[in-house]
Amino acid sequence: MYSLLLAIIYIAFVSLGLPDSLVGAGWPVMHQDLGVPIAFAGIITMIIAGGTILSSLASERITRRFGVGIVTAVSVGMTAAALVGFSVSGSFWMLCVWAIPYGLGAGAVDAALNNYVAVHYAARHMNWLHACWGLGASISPFIMSYALASGLGWSSAYLIIGLIQAVLTFALLISIPLWGKVNPIVPSGHAVESDEAEETADEPSGRTRTHVPLARAIRIPGVILILTAFFAYCALESTAILWASTYLVTDRGVAPATAAAFASLFLLGITAGRFLAGFFADRVGDRLMIRGGFLTVGLGVVMLALPLDTDVPALVGLVVLGLGCAPIYPAIIHSTPVNFGRRNSQAIIGIQMAAAYTGSTFVPPLFGAISIWTGMWILPLFLALLVALGLLMSERLNQLVARRARTSELA
Repeated sequence: MYSLLLAIIYIAFVSLGLPDSLVGAGWPVMHQDLGVPIAFAGIITMIIAGGTILSSLASERITRRFGVGIVTAVSVGMTAAALVGFSVSGSFWMLCVWAIPYGLGAGAVDAALNNYVAVHYAARHMNWLHACWGLGASISPFIMSYALASGLGWSSAYLIIGLIQAVLTFALLISIPLWGKVNPIVPSGHAVESDEAEETADEPSGRTRTHVPLARAIRIPGVILILTAFFAYCALESTAILWASTYLVTDRGVAPATAAAFASLFLLGITAGRFLAGFFADRVGDRLMIRGGFLTVGLGVVMLALPLDTDVPALVGLVVLGLGCAPIYPAIIHSTPVNFGRRNSQAIIGIQMAAAYTGSTFVPPLFGAISIWTGMWILPLFLALLVALGLLMSERLNQLVARRARTSELA
């Protein structure tokens, strides 16, 4: 049961990454066919992000009521329906309508699956699963490219991926009985609290008994710290993805083709880094993975900013940035049940997903506005501030958890 369900979850993560690059890959053609300005892509992505944030915040209540298996299957089904809807949309307003179930489905499944894996599987799987998401996100532009080059049109790319999601939905529906048969892990060094002993996560479909209201979850000591760290990390990653190539061209004089290639290597660095991190994540531990990741990102930022005659350090620094980013997201998610208990983890991971999407949605445009007044040269400094914020908040959480552990031992 353990291996079969894990295989399904791996496939699910690849499939979940597939839609995430489609809008960006196809929009240069889509906006012309739909007769709207190119800037309207931001409207679509904002609708999707808004739905994702809302469903992430509601994920704990929904998952508690229906179970993670049903929530995952229905959410992927919603995404599949939205993608098929995109494929038959002949006007911009139809895309806006289908973007609503697209975002709602994405947020719910993201929070539910991440919590289930954090509770039931080792840290290496969390890293490899998120690497699989990156693999899916890297494949979809090629599907869009094939559809456009072969004359099938952008709608065919959405239809292909929508059908893939529909097949996954069917597989998830069949697998629902398996979700409650995998026992939760107890990480080394983590004493299960008494209330958690009564409320294990291996009830049918991963359903939990006690609802943790959003207001109560936010008041748990340390939650604000990890939300801030997660916000900073996702803002850092998305800002680098959007603006690094422009920075290399405008401020470092790098050829556009070279800058684009190394910007793609940043994403490949994240994906490859997560595959590599999975081999030693269990031995190193989540805390050191987060700390090492932020410090490596800091090194990459310094290399990016070095005022040298050669551009090699800046280009290599962008790859180092990707490698440093790789373990941070999976480690933050995987450490949540350890830091806050399994009873609270679903609610807190839902809020973390909302914080993540808030950072990745709003901070890159904020930097764009700032750069209009200051110039693109400020990018390394902006990234350094986000690194410092994320590292500071995560280290303060480590201190809080350590004090809590010492108090429990003395009691």
